[in-house]
Amino acid sequence: MTTAPNPSTTATAPLRVNGRPVDRPPPAVELREVTRHYPASGSTVRALDGVTIAFPTGSWTAVMGPSGSGKSTLLHCAAGLDRVSAGRVLLAGRDITTASDNDLTELRRDTIGFVFQNFNLIGSLTAEQNVALPLKLSGARVPRARIRQTLESVGLGDRLRHRPRELSGGQQQRVAIARAMVTAPAVLFADEPTGALDSTSARTVLGLLRSMVDTTAQTIVMVTHDPVAAASADAVVFLSDGRITDVLSRPSAREVADRLAGMEADR
Repeated sequence: MTTAPNPSTTATAPLRVNGRPVDRPPPAVELREVTRHYPASGSTVRALDGVTIAFPTGSWTAVMGPSGSGKSTLLHCAAGLDRVSAGRVLLAGRDITTASDNDLTELRRDTIGFVFQNFNLIGSLTAEQNVALPLKLSGARVPRARIRQTLESVGLGDRLRHRPRELSGGQQQRVAIARAMVTAPAVLFADEPTGALDSTSARTVLGLLRSMVDTTAQTIVMVTHDPVAAASADAVVFLSDGRITDVLSRPSAREVADRLAGMEADR
């Protein structure tokens, strides 16, 4: 099988315009020889096993693999939600490997956005209040115009005062995306963002994510099990047993599905 270039190499290759070298922005997220292991029933489980990869700034990368391959662990380590056992993690140019809990809390609040499969909205709050929550928790002033503009950017300018129970699943996920984006994060991490949605809502959310990358150069790292969702990204990284086994650039949904099927058959 022909393997697409690994983002860890393409992200650092010299960029030239008219034959002259041009500074390339550093990767938004970089893992260097990262290992994460957990004790389990008297043994050790290696969720990640020497992973090295860089996620280019302004790109969308999907992470896929069989159950237990290390997808969520990679996402959590990259976002500073989990500590690595060995190796280094750089987020927005900052080495967070040994950062203090307070520094990590600040980093998660100001530098990253996180979108979950099940939305994690607060049911008693309106869409507007849910989006404003990260700013309130940080003690920052909450400019109402900014909240409304963010909701308008995800197509929900007319749903400001609706509570989650009054919104469809797709609308709730778009509120969750707006909440993640209101702090203008360097990186948006998404854990199965379309997993709880019907196909129509999923297409809407994927179109929104694609637009964010293309129009604002937002960096997105997404874990998904869905080949259609993965095919919306710029690159798809495949994990198996905590190791990167393949990277495909701009694949079709069929190519992604075939690669996953091959991985399952090899297990």
